[in-house]
Amino acid sequence: MKIIDTMTPGKPFLSLEFFPPKERSEWPAFFRTVDRLNEVNPLFCSVTYGAGGSTHGDSLEIVSRIKQEHGMETMAHLTCIGAHEGDVRSFLDQLARAGADNVLALRGDLPQDSTPESSPHRPLLHASDLVALIRDSHPHVGLGVAAYPEVHPEAASTAADLAYLRLKLDRGADFAVTQLFFDNRIYFDFIRNAREHGITKPIIPGILPVVSLKVIKRIVSLCGTVMPPEFLAQLEEADRRGGAAEVQKLGVAHARRQAEDLLANGAPGVHLYTLNRADAVLEVTDGLRLR
Repeated sequence: MKIIDTMTPGKPFLSLEFFPPKERSEWPAFFRTVDRLNEVNPLFCSVTYGAGGSTHGDSLEIVSRIKQEHGMETMAHLTCIGAHEGDVRSFLDQLARAGADNVLALRGDLPQDSTPESSPHRPLLHASDLVALIRDSHPHVGLGVAAYPEVHPEAASTAADLAYLRLKLDRGADFAVTQLFFDNRIYFDFIRNAREHGITKPIIPGILPVVSLKVIKRIVSLCGTVMPPEFLAQLEEADRRGGAAEVQKLGVAHARRQAEDLLANGAPGVHLYTLNRADAVLEVTDGLRLR
């Protein structure tokens, strides 16, 4: 079933992102985490490509098992930069055989010191190209795309970034999921700007509970998200005072406040970047009011 068909206006939801473990020996613990987080009743779960360069096959198997064995709707990440069209179509065929009906269509990270135009497989330079290919070749597939409330690092301007988001949606994507952010005003301003640019499809806010100061600094440096100075100072003080446990306590409380505010003020749902950390996610979601 397409995820968009399970979204009901006025009924906010939770969704989750998992990433496949690097080693196969870690899979039993991973699926125990999946089982624990099933209790939050997510509308869907997205699954990234394998950590540490593991194959699409790992992600495919995990997507299939989450859906077939754990009863959770899934959305497989699919990147296109440097990919052959035939390989993309083959992966989509495999997803269909596994009973997976949804894809998050992404360009993917560029190789170091390269540009999209230097890709050896020119037809698939951008996520919008991937969306068009999927919608043409596999029209039954539910399609999500990424959105950037703080503007994509490679975008020429805010308007250009919104025009590109609209292109992805106009070519057939059903909804968007945002990059993580820490200040809800950024999301609500982004939604207002998107609507003014003619974007009407759902845009789901993505939230990351901070569980480690080192990890969040690395993630922020990679994705270009702005960490509010006051929040960063609080995390650093928590780290000095009590280490990782205090950082997680503060980070979870911040994510909880974000989720409550987003749901109370009209967000269609909240997408939680779990980092495969069940305890943190369960603390964030405990008792959230979902209509």
